[in-house]
Amino acid sequence: MRKVIVFVCVLSMVLTSALFAGGRRDGEGGHAFVFKSAGNPFGERVWDGFREAIESQGYEAIFRAPALPTVEGQIQIIEQLIAQRVSSIGVSSNDFDALQPVLTRARNQGIHVFSVDSAVNAASRNVHINQADTHLIALSLVESAYDILGGSGEFAILSATSTAANQNAWIAAMQEILAAQPRFANLNLVRIAFGDDLRDRSTSETQALLASFPNLRLIIAPTTVGIAAAARVITDQGLIGQVYVSGLGLPSEMLAYIENGATPYMYLWNPIDMGYLGGHAAIALTRGTMTGAVGNTFAAGRLGGPFSVISAPDGGTEVILGPPFRFDRSNIRFWAEVY
Repeated sequence: MRKVIVFVCVLSMVLTSALFAGGRRDGEGGHAFVFKSAGNPFGERVWDGFREAIESQGYEAIFRAPALPTVEGQIQIIEQLIAQRVSSIGVSSNDFDALQPVLTRARNQGIHVFSVDSAVNAASRNVHINQADTHLIALSLVESAYDILGGSGEFAILSATSTAANQNAWIAAMQEILAAQPRFANLNLVRIAFGDDLRDRSTSETQALLASFPNLRLIIAPTTVGIAAAARVITDQGLIGQVYVSGLGLPSEMLAYIENGATPYMYLWNPIDMGYLGGHAAIALTRGTMTGAVGNTFAAGRLGGPFSVISAPDGGTEVILGPPFRFDRSNIRFWAEVY
């Protein structure tokens, strides 16, 4: 009888050990997503997509976020996740470089690390899940100018700060597209203004554009603060139908302006799909079907695929979700409730 009990105990230990080892191999250790801060509507929607992808494949999804958007809070959370021996950690970072030491410790312990939306540096991750590449964003904005203006007319760009790297990259790409494609020859970019991502400054810059260019028909604002400020000026000054606004905006802030016609449509990214793609990347990394190297591919459930890993501008690798997501009267009410 004693031998039987010992045998059962040993067998139980072996099975338990195999279970944990298997979890480390195929994802049963849980997959964590760490956002910038708790209570952020955008982050909560990214988490919805991430959880959908993980749980639909039978694994555990874990959401963690610091109370405030600090790197110290994220470091503490990641240390806890390392202690839990999760299988993967996805992070939308509060600092590009400062998470490197703790994420390196995670990777050294066999945990797969990737970033979503807000990247960590190349040395800290296996791969980055990006919303859309620079050219696609710029092309979408130029195409919107062409469409809204009927192929010709004056437009201006209302950016954030003059030193904002992403804004400058999008604007430079827009200028390249305008110069390179003959069908955009009659679009006249009259000025690039900077509202410093401050509502009051963006408002005054919009007013200055209207005063300086009486034939101005469109303002493209690739910044959520700028687009909302410009649309409000157009609305308040009774210029709807004479001057339009488009660009990149938050649905919850732009609902009224899309419905009143100040903004025919705008773009941003679908946060649910971004998280969903991140969840499938986590499973692929853990299963070993994708390592994050250039040329790797993986499928992503309802998003289809295969999605390809490509070189990222920061020297690492990334996966692009796709073109920016369009918001217009047909869908703005739904998305305004989302974020």
